[in-house]
Amino acid sequence: MTGISARKSVPVALLALALVSVVLSSCGSSKGSQVASGATAGNGPSPALIEKRSGPDVTFAPAGDRVLPKSKVILKSALGVDLSHSSATLPLHQGEFRGRTVWFIITEASDFGLAHDLNVNFSPKLSNMSIGCPVCVQDVTLTGSPKNAFGDAVVHFRGVPNFAPTRRLKAGPAADPNAAFPPSDAAPGAVADSHYSPFIRISGSSTVYNAPIIAVGNGPFDVERHTNTADRVLSIKLPEPAAKVPSGQSRPGSVEMLLVHGREAGQEIFYLSTEASDPVAATLERATFVPALQHAPFLGGDDSLGSARERIFIFTNGQTGANNPQSQGLSHLILDGHNGEDASLRDKPLIDTLANNSGDALNVLGDFPSLSDPRHANAYSPLWDAQIGTWTKKAVEQKLNTRQDDENKILNLAATRPDLLTGALGSPYGAGGFVINCPTIAFTQAEPLIDQAAPVPDSQS
Repeated sequence: MTGISARKSVPVALLALALVSVVLSSCGSSKGSQVASGATAGNGPSPALIEKRSGPDVTFAPAGDRVLPKSKVILKSALGVDLSHSSATLPLHQGEFRGRTVWFIITEASDFGLAHDLNVNFSPKLSNMSIGCPVCVQDVTLTGSPKNAFGDAVVHFRGVPNFAPTRRLKAGPAADPNAAFPPSDAAPGAVADSHYSPFIRISGSSTVYNAPIIAVGNGPFDVERHTNTADRVLSIKLPEPAAKVPSGQSRPGSVEMLLVHGREAGQEIFYLSTEASDPVAATLERATFVPALQHAPFLGGDDSLGSARERIFIFTNGQTGANNPQSQGLSHLILDGHNGEDASLRDKPLIDTLANNSGDALNVLGDFPSLSDPRHANAYSPLWDAQIGTWTKKAVEQKLNTRQDDENKILNLAATRPDLLTGALGSPYGAGGFVINCPTIAFTQAEPLIDQAAPVPDSQS
């Protein structure tokens, strides 16, 4: 009898489960109209609702400006992207250097949890930054005020940039009027001291943050000639101290910074450019010249063991012309992008040119935080190892020096068509010998998810 009962209990149990399933399904369908707006029935809150509940909406752009939808912003701590200014507005953090106030932003962290806590990009490669290069990471301390009811502690830096130098850029005296690179004169507008790196590690922690200093002093801030601000700073709003706020809580400050248009996996993207290890690159990028980063691990490393770098693809002599859909590269940047002028909201021709996506070099990034393959998404680093490409005379004459927008396509072209694409000024294709700190900010249309082509053999992909 026991055996017969056991055998009969199985279909009975299945029947009971089926009935429960039908009842639950019926209840779910009858309550479909009661699901909260922004929630996904049966699957918890939607990403849109989670984002809305995570922080207040902040007005960051002037009325009437075109604003990028927040869903397209990769750096979630950003207040937003103003398409009319080609700019991003980011939270402003206070620091100190030898008794002087400095201001910085945070864009990446090497720890997954801390990156999400701060709403910044996750970059595990930053953990490798000090391998063979102790000065590539600035060790800092952190102190909080005993009267601080709510808000940031103060970071104490060991090194800072000097924003006083005058930035200079003049097109090269090449016989070809469309070949403005290399420039005949280039001097960066900001130069770091020997102790400065944008990559910091707080005493007592192993996490490395990307925290570029973008201004010094307590104002007023020079956002036209940039004598005390980084060359991409367009405006600064200082935080309001708690004593001046009725609630007793501090109101954080913000900084608006000029973005760079780029390409990744066939899509249009935005990124910042804050530091470079080469003076000419720093000038072209409107970035701070930081010689110490030249030794960041390691030249040509990309996704190799111990590397802190990712690849960025730059062309010296792509096509030019502000309204040319094939324009790209450093000559285009110099000739068509108002690159010799100081960046300022008062310079309407410069802002309009960049806002219309017709004045940047349109460099191509390697890995990106949104890529579907976790290997490539987690290989993202803001420290870009410059791969410099020069189109051959044949490519230029036949107008084959067309706009590129995908890492694998470029590497495949360099591997299979050396008659069209070489390294810098005719050298073998590969790492150009310098790095740029370029945190990714957003994409403009579709999210970059996967490279557009499979790598061919021996293409270095």
